[in-house]
Amino acid sequence: SVLFLQGIMHPVSVARLVMEKTPHVYLSGEGAKIFALENGFKEEKLLTDKAKQAYEQWKEKQQYIPKISPEHHDTIGILAMDSKGRLSGACTTSGMAFKMHGRIGDSPIIGAGLFVDNEVGAATATGHGEEVMRIVGSHTVVELMRQGHSPEEACKKAVERIFVIAKRKNKNLDEIQIGFIAINKKGE
Repeated sequence: SVLFLQGIMHPVSVARLVMEKTPHVYLSGEGAKIFALENGFKEEKLLTDKAKQAYEQWKEKQQYIPKISPEHHDTIGILAMDSKGRLSGACTTSGMAFKMHGRIGDSPIIGAGLFVDNEVGAATATGHGEEVMRIVGSHTVVELMRQGHSPEEACKKAVERIFVIAKRKNKNLDEIQIGFIAINKKGE
């Protein structure tokens, strides 16, 4: 996984190289960028003029109020099974807009944003990362499949668990949006 990697297109490809070329699980920030550059990636300007303008406007009040709707997700989660039944997955995000500098979401946290166990299944998440991280959401989904639940049942149970914890913290459930996708070894 790579975290806080700035100025590099296709961070999921850098994360794959971390898995394939190093003994490490995570690389972060400047170290991740150096690794990417050493492996042929180019530094690019990724901030659009439109996004920069929106950020400058936001800085005037510095209030983060997430928009809850299916159109406001930026996470890309992919799960696949090849012709030999091997599972793989990838998860990438540009992260929540207008958050505290240095905030890490669920996508790069193994077990939260993505988890693959080739003996059982795979899962990936989108939505409010802090809520997903609290239950290590994708790992929870895979472990529920290990216990015999279908992917759909496992995803529903993980979301229910998130809402139980959110209720305990007196959070407004209408302000939380979470989604999981999952696949088991049968290809369901």
